[in-house]
Amino acid sequence: MLNIADILHRWCREERPFALATVVDITGSAPLPIGTSVAVDEDGNAVGSISGGCVEGAVYELCQEVLQEQGAPQRVRFGYSDDDAFAVGLTCGGDLDVFVQRVDPAAQPHLGAALAEAVEGRPAAVAQVVDGPERMLGATVGVLGDSWIADSALGDGPTGRAVADRATAQLRTGRTAFLVLGGDADTCPEKLSVLVHAAATRPRMLVFGAVDFAAALAQAGRFLGYHVTVCDARPVFATTARFPHADEVVVDWPHRYLAQTAVDARTAICVLTHDAKFDIPLLKLALDLPVGYVGAMGSRRTHEERLLRLREVDVTPEQLARLRSPIGLDLGARTAEETAISITAEIIAHADQASGLPLARVSGPIHRGSGAVPEPARYGGGMVSGTC
Repeated sequence: MLNIADILHRWCREERPFALATVVDITGSAPLPIGTSVAVDEDGNAVGSISGGCVEGAVYELCQEVLQEQGAPQRVRFGYSDDDAFAVGLTCGGDLDVFVQRVDPAAQPHLGAALAEAVEGRPAAVAQVVDGPERMLGATVGVLGDSWIADSALGDGPTGRAVADRATAQLRTGRTAFLVLGGDADTCPEKLSVLVHAAATRPRMLVFGAVDFAAALAQAGRFLGYHVTVCDARPVFATTARFPHADEVVVDWPHRYLAQTAVDARTAICVLTHDAKFDIPLLKLALDLPVGYVGAMGSRRTHEERLLRLREVDVTPEQLARLRSPIGLDLGARTAEETAISITAEIIAHADQASGLPLARVSGPIHRGSGAVPEPARYGGGMVSGTC
């Protein structure tokens, strides 16, 4: 639902009932990840997309049925149709499980509150029960900061607390996910399947080196949904005028700035200075941090010299194995803009553990069910199972 959070927030604020159709499971190739939603209000207005057009008509009809007849939630599976390209089915070859429910914002104020936080760029989560006892289907839990509120169907007892705990834990990862909970009589007696929509703060891209490549990379990173920081120790180069697409431009020694700034598993660090006095102390620190990506620009000769210097300052082989250098994928990039695409392509492939090869040369699903690409750009997710 986070793909249409701004519209849903407005509908909640207006207390306008709507039907919500959400992708809760994917088999094979599908155009959009789990957690993606379509919503239809009582006037027939529709927002969002879950299939790029393949099954939108059928989903729209289901939404109207659930909304107008105030029917029970439905879970419907759409699969590939090779008999008729216009039949209800996914011509891309995958299968989608779609959960459709009526939402009454007046009865679920915590949903609007969570959406408001997401729209403002603050962390929040909504856990949605998509399988389990009939009385709980469609029930939601909103997580805002350290507090949570559950629908009456879940309550504040063991089941509601268990769902809230898992939603809170998922929010820390910043990723939407399908969770299987329950079956534990002491902590969560009901067996449930829950989709947690996690709206985290924007992931960070730290670009070190106020060079022309950094300007193009800042623009590409922001397009992908990163909060982009450009840092350089030289004030004459590190200016907001040179980097209009960066969220912030910092004048400081790179390793000193990195030591005092917040990073997490979604952070991408791109070192573009290829100057040893900046690179070595910076990379020594970066490779010891729990970040998602560390890349460094330079020729192969520069890379080999850099490795020698890093070994001299006791960077371990395991840490060096994390370094993506020379930075970027082999796209034949020459301009700053092409290089920025090469770098961001590698960041995406690395986050998804993808090959980076042409799709024509690899087998298996085109669209993956998980991903650590920034949430504003793609609400990726995965499946996690276990007890509460």
